Amino acid sequence: MVQIIIKTVALSKKYVVEQNIVEALKNFSMVINEEDFVAISGPSGAGKTTLLNILGGLDRPSSGEVLIRDTKLNELSEDKLAAFRCTNIGYVFQAYNLISTLTAEENIKFAMEIAGSYGEKNDQRALDLLKLVRLEDRAKHLPSQLSGGEQQRVAFARALAKDPPIILADEPTGNLDEKTALEIMNILKTLKEKRKTIIVATHDQLISDLANTRIRMLNGEIV
Repeated sequence: MVQIIIKTVALSKKYVVEQNIVEALKNFSMVINEEDFVAISGPSGAGKTTLLNILGGLDRPSSGEVLIRDTKLNELSEDKLAAFRCTNIGYVFQAYNLISTLTAEENIKFAMEIAGSYGEKNDQRALDLLKLVRLEDRAKHLPSQLSGGEQQRVAFARALAKDPPIILADEPTGNLDEKTALEIMNILKTLKEKRKTIIVATHDQLISDLANTRIRMLNGEIV
C-alpha cells in the first residue's frame, strides 16, 4: 500500500527585499509518497531552494502546512524541529557546507554527534558511508584537500549519517563537470535502490530522467 510521507498544503513564503515583497512560494500544495524519487526543475528564482528549505525544516513558511507523515513541521518548536530534522532528513547543499577544519570522516561523525550519537560505532559508520561514496581513501583529508566532486560526495555521506528516510538535494551536480556529475548520479541511483525518498532540485536532465516524479516550478508555483 502506498504511504504518503510528505504533504504540503497551500504553502506560501514571502520575503522583504529592499522594501519590496517577494513571494517565493504561492499556494503550493503537493503530495510525495514513500520511496518516490522527485526531480524539481525550473529557472533560477522559481522557488526550488525555498521549497527544499521548508521541507527540510531549515525555514518556515509564511502560511500553509508541511506534514512529514503525521508531524506538522510548522507546529514544532525550534528545538523539536532540529531534533526531528536530525533523524528524518538528510540535506545535501549545492555549496557542500562542509566544516573546513574537520576531515571528511570527522564531518560525517559530527552529524551523528549533533543527533546524539557517540562512540566507536560512529567511526565504523563514517567509514562505511565513505566506502558507499567511494572515498574511503580520503577519510583523513580536509575539504580544502578534496575536489568539488569529492566534497559533494562527502556531503552525501554526511546526509546519510543517521540513515534518514528522506534525502533532499539542492542542485547536487550544479557545480560539477560531466564526469563528476555522473559519480553523483551513481550515488543517487544507489539511494534509490535503498528505497530512500529523494527530492532533488536540479537543472540536470539526467537526474530528471532518473526520477519517477517530475515537478516543474515557475514563480513559486507548479506549472
